[in-house]
Amino acid sequence: MSTATSKPVKLLSGGNPQIAKGDGDAPVQAYIAAMPGWKREVGERLDALIERHIPRLRKAVKWNSPFYGVEGQGWFLSTHVFTHFVRLTWFQGRSLKPIPPGPSKDKNARYLDIRENGIEDEKLLISWLKQAAKLPGWLGH
Repeated sequence: MSTATSKPVKLLSGGNPQIAKGDGDAPVQAYIAAMPGWKREVGERLDALIERHIPRLRKAVKWNSPFYGVEGQGWFLSTHVFTHFVRLTWFQGRSLKPIPPGPSKDKNARYLDIRENGIEDEKLLISWLKQAAKLPGWLGH
């Protein structure tokens, strides 16, 4: 472990790691490494699935949350740690089949909360990842 990553990361409310905004894999990996307890395994598994199934993948940390997108297409997913779950925000979730279960104030977004028992339906999650990566993404900065 390098000295740059060995200093403790501050955990914000709900245990969400405070990671500086940055583009690329490194800030996302720093976020995942700082996820508390069982949530780290969820972050590691999710990141591995996204890397395996999404070509031209782009990663960043914004607003203390990992973002996943496709080069030239915008962001399709972000994650965030809460006290009792890891929340996945699908920016075009209403366009996914079936629609992810969690409603959002944003008319297009949907949530999927992953709790301590882990990813319940990995095949469905992979299907959503592949579908979401084909849609125009969120272009927020």
